[in-house]
Amino acid sequence: MTADRLSNSHGSSHCDRSDLNSSPTVWVTGSGAKRVGRTVAEHFARQGYRVALHANTSREGALETLKHFEGQGIQCMVTQGDIRSQESIEQGVAQIVDQFGRLDAVVHCAAVWDWSPLEQTTEAQLRAQFEINTLGAYHVARSAGLAMVPQPQGGRIILIGDWAVARPYANFSAYFLGKGAIETLVRSMAVELATRNPDIHVNGIMPGPVMLDPSITPERAEKILRASLIKRHGRPEDIAQAAYFLATQSFITGICLPVDGGRTIWAPDEAESVAHPTYQVDKGK
Repeated sequence: MTADRLSNSHGSSHCDRSDLNSSPTVWVTGSGAKRVGRTVAEHFARQGYRVALHANTSREGALETLKHFEGQGIQCMVTQGDIRSQESIEQGVAQIVDQFGRLDAVVHCAAVWDWSPLEQTTEAQLRAQFEINTLGAYHVARSAGLAMVPQPQGGRIILIGDWAVARPYANFSAYFLGKGAIETLVRSMAVELATRNPDIHVNGIMPGPVMLDPSITPERAEKILRASLIKRHGRPEDIAQAAYFLATQSFITGICLPVDGGRTIWAPDEAESVAHPTYQVDKGK
């Protein structure tokens, strides 16, 4: 994993180490592309956090965000690497601690979301989604958590799951296998890390659709909206606010918070409300 450090000469020097402990640091995985992770990073930056961005294939987007933060006077760096690699994630965590002297919060947004009818789902698809959505989350939580153990202030880890693991829709079996492990991982890591430092808390967020793909038709978008009890589309800001809430709590650990507009407890025609941009009900049957 490589890192770019924000400075007056972009990427060429360390930050001023005299203020290493002046403000908390958050690491947001999957924050290179203009998706939920980017919004989470921006929200934490507005709350005074120094930000470590992360990208694997979206490095250029992450560097653009770094320059944007630089223009606002926000301390920032970019890490790059494959979350499926334990070594890569450990290197990223080490770079953050070296750069900023501490790691206070992690919001793990990096994931993949693909579908395939059960009859066409291959072992390769299973492995790919499991390795990214489960193994990647494990590497991030473990590596960041162990780095937080010696910190007097501990730290907060927030993993992103999916509301629909409670009521999975058809044709996403490989995806739900990977994402279904997040709730268990949250509880397991909450126990593992708190027994080493009781000020390390691990929680999860179970989002509903919060960023519809532009290819989704207005008709599909309306059906997705009707699947929400509060009758509005979710926004990336909803996830960012929930992540910040969990990152600033001192008596919450081991829980998974639905941020889904009530979809978990509401049961409309689920096939019509799947938000994946390429999903077609006829082909999925």
